[in-house]
Amino acid sequence: METRNPSSHGDELPFYQPTGDEIELFERAWRNRLPLLIKGPTGVGKTRFVGFMAAKLGLPLYTVACHDDLTAADLVGRHLIGDGTTYWSDGPLTRAVREGGICYLDEVVEARKDTTVVLHPLADDRRVLPIDRTGEILQAPPSFMLVVSYNPGYQNFLKGMKPSTRQRFVSLRFDFPPAAQEEAILIGETGCSKEVARKVVAIGQQLRALKDVDLEEVASTRLLVYAATLINDGMDPVAACKAALVEGLTDDAEIAAALIEVIHAAFGE
Repeated sequence: METRNPSSHGDELPFYQPTGDEIELFERAWRNRLPLLIKGPTGVGKTRFVGFMAAKLGLPLYTVACHDDLTAADLVGRHLIGDGTTYWSDGPLTRAVREGGICYLDEVVEARKDTTVVLHPLADDRRVLPIDRTGEILQAPPSFMLVVSYNPGYQNFLKGMKPSTRQRFVSLRFDFPPAAQEEAILIGETGCSKEVARKVVAIGQQLRALKDVDLEEVASTRLLVYAATLINDGMDPVAACKAALVEGLTDDAEIAAALIEVIHAAFGE
């Protein structure tokens, strides 16, 4: 559910290819103690961007993958029993507040609505985290930042973000980058040649533009990186794209065959 990334301030930053003014917006939001909402399709680099910014700012990062069973206690903490005694254990949100780091809730709309209510006092000018079980009220230090993300394409009536929650955040929209930037991402991530990057990105764009194929999700930048990684390791390009792209997008044999035709055409086979 939770991962913690220690500050990498002073170390080499993880690779990140900017696509707009997102770095400036993030820094301004952090400096002015504003929470940030990042929205965009799966696999366009939302999580990578937050990790990059945490490293750039030299802040600890707590990432929580939200899901239906996530409870307020999973975020804030709970009492545990050990060695014959009861003790309090902070959750990732509480640890991020205490340490003045970043708490990133990935796909926040997947969490139960009664869970996200605990974010409200942290996401307005109070910047406090009440811990009902211990009676504490933690004041977030200036360096603390709350960041959440979700994929608008998955939203429905039952899993939308409440306006009372959404309007507490500065918002940033991510989308698939232009071809030249996506090629730069593949080269930076995998070390592949410009020619491989160009062909794989072209395949990705063609798959995203298909109108007669019913795909639940289109080819993400993440999947293109996977394909370029396999090709750069010496795998046959068509086989690499089939494994990284086609099989990850569909289980339907007829749709898979249509996608493979696009891949064959791109590699001249």
